[in-house]
Amino acid sequence: MDTDADTPQMKKAKLDQVVNSAGGFVWEVSDMNRLRRFLCLGSEGGTYYIGEKELGRQNAECIQRMIDNGEGEKVVEEIKTFSVEGRAAKQNPIIFALALCARDSNKKAKKAAYNVLSDVCRIPTHLFAFVEFSESLSKGTGWGRAHRTAIQNWYKRKNGKQLALAVTKYRNRNGWTHRDVLRLSHAKPEKKVTAAVFKYVIKGLKVTKEEFCKETSDGDTDEKEKKEMTDVIDFLSAVEEAKSAKDEQHIVQLIEKHQLVREHIPTGFLKSDQVWKALLQEMPMTAMLRNLGKMCSIDLLKPDSDELNTVCARLQNEVLIKRARIHPFSVLLALKTYQTGRGEKGKLRWEVNQEICKALDVAFYKAFKNVEPTGQRFMLAMDVSGSMSSCILGAKNVSAHCGAAAMAMATLKTEENCHVVAFSHEMVPININRDMKLDEVMTEMVRIPMGATDCALPMLHAQKKNIPIDVFIVYTDCETWFGQVHPFQALRQYREKMNIPAKLIVCGMTSTGFTIADPSDAGMMDMAGFDAGAPEVIRNFAIGNI
Repeated sequence: MDTDADTPQMKKAKLDQVVNSAGGFVWEVSDMNRLRRFLCLGSEGGTYYIGEKELGRQNAECIQRMIDNGEGEKVVEEIKTFSVEGRAAKQNPIIFALALCARDSNKKAKKAAYNVLSDVCRIPTHLFAFVEFSESLSKGTGWGRAHRTAIQNWYKRKNGKQLALAVTKYRNRNGWTHRDVLRLSHAKPEKKVTAAVFKYVIKGLKVTKEEFCKETSDGDTDEKEKKEMTDVIDFLSAVEEAKSAKDEQHIVQLIEKHQLVREHIPTGFLKSDQVWKALLQEMPMTAMLRNLGKMCSIDLLKPDSDELNTVCARLQNEVLIKRARIHPFSVLLALKTYQTGRGEKGKLRWEVNQEICKALDVAFYKAFKNVEPTGQRFMLAMDVSGSMSSCILGAKNVSAHCGAAAMAMATLKTEENCHVVAFSHEMVPININRDMKLDEVMTEMVRIPMGATDCALPMLHAQKKNIPIDVFIVYTDCETWFGQVHPFQALRQYREKMNIPAKLIVCGMTSTGFTIADPSDAGMMDMAGFDAGAPEVIRNFAIGNI
């Protein structure tokens, strides 16, 4: 069976098609593409049709299948790429996938996974998550030689100040502490400064100073080592001093002299604008995004203030955004949260500043990989059916159809020739243009009524209206079922009538295993939604590089 004749989507048009969760016939996405979807989108929150646990199980089975087929090293390579390049919004799916490879009996997959542990798990939060996932996946005690060695190296490869910051900023997560991990990994320091930090973790500052302060005055100790040891002991002392500080000026001095971060500051001082002013000077980008509401709530970011200007300038600094691996979804989530004027939990309230909203809008686009426009003619088609109302990446205030619109805007800002459409069981009027701000786009998407799903409509619409299109991008969860013709048939008909070798890119907005892209057609491609590298993938496919 392989027919070009119109076939209802509830009936099979090709032998290799499978039924999706809505009862329509589509294709199974390749294991590699499903892996990419999972790394980008995870399974948190599930989908409209599939619960979170079931979706997680399906994705774990996909990864296991790839390992069993001898593709474990490819899986690890993809995990590292998505993590290091900042292409995924959340690290947990990436770390879970890495733990699956590390705990498998396949020696090549295991070795590859442990070799990239430090590249993927860059902060203790990631390391503790990896340890927790490994424990849950392990059939035995879980602390074999390869596991211990990789975790030992995670600690030992950091310099003294990096390690001191790591163990004090992230003291525990998921029920794990550094003391637990150092004990179970049998970590033995190779450098004196590393030994000093280990001693601090296990015995505290007093014992550490008694044992290691003499290193700073020992005539046999290298001057560079002396300075590093002094800096580390001074930093650890400042961290402990902050715990018992009595006034904000003392805290401010400690922050400015030793670059303490928010996690080092006692809760009682986090209502002080002077403390936050000092923290802002060296505040990491991710922390700044998370604390915009807090800083506004204490009137630190007043209109025309130096602090507001600093924050807005940093949010629009592409170099800082790329260096911090800020993901577009993180910016979108920060914008959506900030615009509410209140925290998701608790009593935190703030007055929304439009300058910050504008800066976040700029930051969203700069968080994507920049590409040159292709000059191709695009149709950006957003699925606004009922199943797209489910949240993505566990974010309660960002639905799949709003996420689709945000993704479409990244292409709309790059390409000059774009038609923007929306569809459910019918074409839906939509008013989106490249000059709109993200919040305006989100408002427009929420306004649109939802319906059933027919992913063939964008191609049928372009054919009916004689719109010349080189590349259709359909943002969907691939739960199509309503139409009287399959999407791949609609694309073939469009090519024949318009005499244009049009291509189809399916941007999957959930981590399900379905796609409307015919795997036997080189002019159709499936890709993961909310991949920060999406513009580059789209460009390369559009101009024929992939």
